[in-house]
Amino acid sequence: MTTTTSEPIVADGIVVVDKPAGLTSHTVVARVRRLAGTRKVGHAGTLDPMATGVLVVGVNRATRLLGHLQLADKSYDATVLLGATTTTDDREGSLETTATPEALATVTDEAIAAAVEDYRGEISQIPSKVSAIKVDGKRAYERVRAGEEVELKARTVTISRYDVLEIRRTEQGIEIDISVDCSSGTYIRALARDLGAQLGVGGHLTALRRTRVGAFAMASAHTLEELGEEFVLLPIADVAAETFPRFDADADQEVAIRTGRPLAGLKLTDGETAMFAPDGTFLALYAPHGPLAKPSAVFVG
Repeated sequence: MTTTTSEPIVADGIVVVDKPAGLTSHTVVARVRRLAGTRKVGHAGTLDPMATGVLVVGVNRATRLLGHLQLADKSYDATVLLGATTTTDDREGSLETTATPEALATVTDEAIAAAVEDYRGEISQIPSKVSAIKVDGKRAYERVRAGEEVELKARTVTISRYDVLEIRRTEQGIEIDISVDCSSGTYIRALARDLGAQLGVGGHLTALRRTRVGAFAMASAHTLEELGEEFVLLPIADVAAETFPRFDADADQEVAIRTGRPLAGLKLTDGETAMFAPDGTFLALYAPHGPLAKPSAVFVG
């Protein structure tokens, strides 16, 4: 179910934006604020300006729901260019090295397939130096832009799918279209960089499109232009009901939930459960704590 309107809205819900290239995630949030007619707008899972695709945006009370949604697993379509490295591991950086035609000629389709195989499953990955990871309280990319040398620690990520869709040999190098399912914290730029390094010719990312964040995929995404014509909002109650186990409270339980009081005698599953009033209003997220169920977050006043 969706709520659609061409007028400013003040409802609580999720907007799935198909972010265009060239805009920061912060700029997208600012645009949604104007379209929604409210300043209470936030997003989950930042996309770089170069990247396009799914950006999950919360409106009003749904901004508080973002941190509870299962958004760890993501999917991307990307293009990697083998044969050159850049300072940012993507096309927006300055060129660092280029491979000779002779070196590129040794990179066969079979070699590419074998190298990709090494990056499936649980891997150790060093993030790109221009990532938003904080180093001593300052973003890594800010330190790099200031001319500092940044060394980031490797982290464990999971690549559950890494498919090579097409390989093209051009004057610029070898272009590879890939499709990836991965855990939160994975840097696709780093995958491009490391694939090029393993093949001995260098590599960087030239295109990136996020196609899924958790349960939110391109099928439910809308461009900013489309949202300007018809603002499509996934109501907070619908998102909660589709994301979490559901508990329908009676009238007495509703009163307690609205004030965030613990409840006894409920057999909730592990993790968070969405609590609903008798009239279908989404009230809160509760989780079991011994013999009691206690609130993780209350969404009503």
